[in-house]
Amino acid sequence: MSVFSEILPSKPKWTAQDMPDCTGKVYIVTGGNSGIGFETCKLRRLSLTGHRASFLELDLASLASVKRAANEFISKESQLHVLFNNGGVMVPPPEQLTSDGYDLQFGTNVLGHFYFTKLLLPILLATTGPKPRIVNTSSIAYRGYPKIEYDILRDSPKRLKFGKWNYYGQSKFATILLSNELARRYGDKLVSVSLHPGGIRTNLQRHADAASVVMAKFSEMFLAEPWMGAITQLYAGTSPEGANLNGKYLIPYARVGKPNAKSNDVEAAKKLSSWLEEQGKDL
Repeated sequence: MSVFSEILPSKPKWTAQDMPDCTGKVYIVTGGNSGIGFETCKLRRLSLTGHRASFLELDLASLASVKRAANEFISKESQLHVLFNNGGVMVPPPEQLTSDGYDLQFGTNVLGHFYFTKLLLPILLATTGPKPRIVNTSSIAYRGYPKIEYDILRDSPKRLKFGKWNYYGQSKFATILLSNELARRYGDKLVSVSLHPGGIRTNLQRHADAASVVMAKFSEMFLAEPWMGAITQLYAGTSPEGANLNGKYLIPYARVGKPNAKSNDVEAAKKLSSWLEEQGKDL
C-alpha cells in the first residue's frame, strides 16, 4: 500500500453510522474540545443512548495536570473501555516549552500521553468484558523524522537549530513506537493501535509559518472535514474488527497500513519507554 494512498485516500467504506451500540461504555478522548477530538466525541454520542459527554480538565503540557486529571477520572469511574490519545500540538515555535521544561510538541504529544496512559492502565486492565482499547493518534508526518533526538527534548542551545517540523515528526514517530510497545507488553489484556487520521482541515495548523500556510491553502482542496478525521479512530475504538487490531497502524479511512520499518524497532521503543518513565518518576 503506497504512501500516496495515505495522502489521498479512497472514499471510506466504514463510517460513524456503522458504529455498534456503545451504551454502558466509558471513553476518554484527549483533545476533545476541538478538531478531530471534538468530532470523535460528537459522533461517538450517536451510538450512545441517553448519554452525554463530561468535561475532564487536562493539560497534556503539564504533568501535574495530567496526574490530577487521571486521579479525578479514577475517583469517578470504575471502568474505561477506550482511551483515545488524540490531543496534540503541531509546529509551535521551537522556543516554546511545557510547564515542566520539555519541548512543547514532544511534551504534549508524547510525554503527556505516556504519563496519562500509565496512570490509567490499572483501570483499563480492570475493565470487564471485551479487551479495552488504546487508540493513539499519530500522523503521516512521522515519516519525515523517524528517530528520537533525546538531547533536544529539554531546553538547550541546539534546540533552535532543529526544525519544528522535525520536532513534530519525531513526536508522531514516538507515538507509534509507544503504541507498539503497549501492544507487546499488554496484548493479552488490551488492544493498542496507532493511526494516521488523514489530511484534515482543523486548527492544528495555527502555528504554521507563512510558507506552510501557503502550502496549506494550496492543498486545502485535498483536505477533508474534521468529521472524516474521526472515522479511523472511531473504527479502531468501537468496531468489532478493532478487537483484532493490536499492534497495527491504521491509515484513512479505517484501513490497516504498513508503517516505516523503524516504527517496529523494539529496542528503540524500550529506550523511549525507559526515558519517559524516568521523567515522571518523582511525580
